[in-house]
Parts: sequence; structure tokens; C-alpha cells
Amino acid sequence: MATLRETELKIFIDAVTHYFLHLTSEPAEIRAAYLAETDLPRFDYTGLITLSGQFRGCIYFSAPRILVRELLIRLQEPDTCEANLLDAVGEVANTISGNARQHFGDRLEISVPITILGNTQQIKSSTRTRPFAILLRWQRYEAAVVIDIEATA
Repeated sequence: MATLRETELKIFIDAVTHYFLHLTSEPAEIRAAYLAETDLPRFDYTGLITLSGQFRGCIYFSAPRILVRELLIRLQEPDTCEANLLDAVGEVANTISGNARQHFGDRLEISVPITILGNTQQIKSSTRTRPFAILLRWQRYEAAVVIDIEATA
């Protein structure tokens, strides 16, 4: 998968919009999908899934605190402590990756989510020179999904 085909990119776009629609009854609006240059989009909270098997790389969901807080409230979770905010972004990343696994099958092995607090510079493109970035808006808040994967075989 030197290049992610449009149909494969759509799997991730559909997973994001479905996640928000299914859990909050309000879909996320996809604002842009593009090949990122050096600055990958990052916000206050990030949930990251690493990939192995016949693929390598990572998928992450990153959102500002206000979006994650609103998401928790919409999910009937009144406790918006730091741990729950981190759990929420990990869950979003895990759900998006899980949906991709349904498409790619057992060849795509996904890790448990790693959660990161802060707009960290630790996340860098490790697989693709230019990962795919999907910018979205839910309610009035921006967030991003970054897809940095390629096939190993």
C-alpha cells in the first residue's frame, strides 16, 4: 500500500463520521483530507494505535480539550477528569482502527491505544513521507485523524 487508494481512505472517513453519528446523533463534518507535509495536525489529547502484521505505522485521533469534554458529556459521562478525557480519545482511535481492521482483515493487527496529553511533538511520521490527514469538525470544534500506514508485504 505504497499509496492509500481513495476507497481505502474513505474507510477511515466513514469510520470517523459514523463514530460521531452513532454515539452522539450528530455526524462529524469532514473539512479536508490531504497529504500532510511536515506539520502533522495535533491537539490537546491524542489517542494513537500502532499497526503491525502485514502493515506498519499508526493511526491517531487528536482533539482539543473542549471537543473531548463535550463528547464525554454527550456520552452521559459527567466526570470529565483528565483520565476520562484520555480514555475517550483512545476509544475513538481504537474504534477507527477497528473499523479499518474489518476492511483489511487479520492482516492488520492493531495495538491497544496509547494516549498522549498535550500538543506533543513526539508524534512524527514514521512510515510515510506524507501521511494522510483528515480534518473534521464536530459541533463547532476541530479535530484530526492521521493515517500513517503502509503494507509490509
